Amino acid sequence: MSKKLLSKTLRVITIAPFMALILLSLIYIQHPEYLGGLSAYILAVLFLVVFPVLAYPLQPFIPKFRGRGREGQRNLAMVMAGIGYCLGIITAIVTKAVFELRVIYLTYFISGVLIIVFNKMFGIRASGHACGAAGPVFAMIYLLGPLYAVGFALLIAVYWSSLYTKRHTLFELLLGTAVPLAALLLSIGISQF
Repeated sequence: MSKKLLSKTLRVITIAPFMALILLSLIYIQHPEYLGGLSAYILAVLFLVVFPVLAYPLQPFIPKFRGRGREGQRNLAMVMAGIGYCLGIITAIVTKAVFELRVIYLTYFISGVLIIVFNKMFGIRASGHACGAAGPVFAMIYLLGPLYAVGFALLIAVYWSSLYTKRHTLFELLLGTAVPLAALLLSIGISQF
């Protein structure tokens, strides 16, 4: 496999929704009580995985994003992810979700807000890709144990592919990685109440 194909493949298989699916599935397999059971798992997959992915098939049908290519897809994905994250938080509040699930939803929401703040308000490109890959690794370490630090090997692959394809600088990747860690720590504090 060529480096170009490998880097593109790595970028595709490490998109945020796929990483969220891995996070949620591993948690459900090992500690279903951390999500509150099967129905909560299904809703979390809907809000954190399905909603963001819907941007790709929906883009041609939404005038504001139609015909804008990859940039339109990315922008619509941010909108759809935001909707999913908000619905997740609302559902967690209404259903009085368990602590761990509240932490997961809040981490995704705060991470999304921080990425938008850096990228759109301050013009500092924090890597959403690094954020989407690092967040689940940090959450798995916190919720499932230090053994999941092995996930940083995947993060190294994300860094390599992003640098190889010139999508991001090292600073942008490091900032994107710091965002979900800060969001996780904030979410743990907020979810205590």
